[in-house]
Amino acid sequence: MSQILLQVVMDSMKVNIEIPTKHLPTGEAAVEEIDVISTLHENILGRILSFIPIIDAVHTSVLSRRWIEVWTYITSLKFDDGLLHYEKKMPKQQFVNFVEKVLFQLTNSSIQSFSLSLTSYQYDASLITSWISFILERRVQKLHIQYADKVFLSSNLLFTCDSLVELVLQMKCTLSLPISVHLANLQKFSISGIKLVSDSSNYSKDITLNFPVLKVFEARGCVWSTTQDISLQVPLLERFSIAIRNRQSNKSCNFAIKVHSSRLTDFSYENDLEQDIVLCDSSSIRNASIAIVVYEDKEDKMEKLELQACNLLRQIHDVERLEFFFYKVFRQAKDIFTNLPVFGRLTYLQLNEVKGEALLQFLNNSPILNTLVLLHGVCFLHQDVFTSAVVPRCFLSSLNVFRFEGFDANEHDLSLVKFMLENAAMLQTMTITPSFWLRFADIDLENVKEQILSLPTCSNFCKIDFSDINSC
Repeated sequence: MSQILLQVVMDSMKVNIEIPTKHLPTGEAAVEEIDVISTLHENILGRILSFIPIIDAVHTSVLSRRWIEVWTYITSLKFDDGLLHYEKKMPKQQFVNFVEKVLFQLTNSSIQSFSLSLTSYQYDASLITSWISFILERRVQKLHIQYADKVFLSSNLLFTCDSLVELVLQMKCTLSLPISVHLANLQKFSISGIKLVSDSSNYSKDITLNFPVLKVFEARGCVWSTTQDISLQVPLLERFSIAIRNRQSNKSCNFAIKVHSSRLTDFSYENDLEQDIVLCDSSSIRNASIAIVVYEDKEDKMEKLELQACNLLRQIHDVERLEFFFYKVFRQAKDIFTNLPVFGRLTYLQLNEVKGEALLQFLNNSPILNTLVLLHGVCFLHQDVFTSAVVPRCFLSSLNVFRFEGFDANEHDLSLVKFMLENAAMLQTMTITPSFWLRFADIDLENVKEQILSLPTCSNFCKIDFSDINSC
């Protein structure tokens, strides 16, 4: 694409224009080459060159005297030290010199987008800082930074750059959050690997992040090192995704993240519940993914953690699609499943390895469930759980699809399959995918298949599909 665009630029400099002349015989015309594109304003040419790799844009300076400085008007800068040039990577010092040259000669006082991906070499932190600071001062709209090593980033400069529309930071740095941040134009905020601390001496007040037009908030693998609550004033927010990692520190960070949005439709959370998530208006959430990871050192806090998990689930009880995963000691949780809210709109549910009692509680509290996806089977199953269970309402009216992934062919899994087939009156499709380890187990899967096919079924139109069973 970039080569085609560059060729168009070069070809347009020698366009053949037919100019009729009355001195010539009828049907003949004088032909004159006119450089059409070079007559355009530098700002327009800069925008055109922004669509091709920056190194190709700089090379247009050799086309003619007119083009020597045209590339300095580009509005989109994308630097990648891993990008192949002439089938090989640019040496580190050559890459640094190239970036410095471009930034030093840049003419535009306002940059539409700046992308910096540094994955091949290590750099002096002050150098990277100077590049980012330079771009922030140019009123950049879209800022994307990817860098694995530590770097200092001025929080004051970043959080006062009100031209920002997109902010994507994948890097190791510490950001000090002032007591109040207001970015009027920010629509996407995505960070990962960053340590967030408070630079305020007033620890009695919430840290307020005011992003009036923000639509996407993502924070993954970040360390939130603050005891103050964080209030997100984001009235137009549509997607919220957070994965907090504080495992490297034994210090507990007890704070809440409060989300103020009435348009939130997608919610994703991954953590050990050390921090509370408060959704001040969750009625519009339709898709939710929750992964709770509780390690052995938190086992003594299970009662509190179960209460927090219940509170989180209650806030999203209007979801239509829910993926709920829990790991480590949290698998032993009891109260969370006996105090589940009713998911009155839930049509799609995905769970990882779950206790039989917990699965039944989810099913009983999801009256219009259409699709159930179960990963890795059931565990800790009492012998009479399914035989004495009340048939969930969704079995009789709405459950059409059951996907059993990670089927272990043990007694627990077979009991669940039997329960589903005997009671799910509306079931149309049951797909069973064996666990990977069954390839090496001494189990006759063909016999298991025949055993399942011989079970009585409540539904008259249920199709049972044994996915990949022959390859095991």
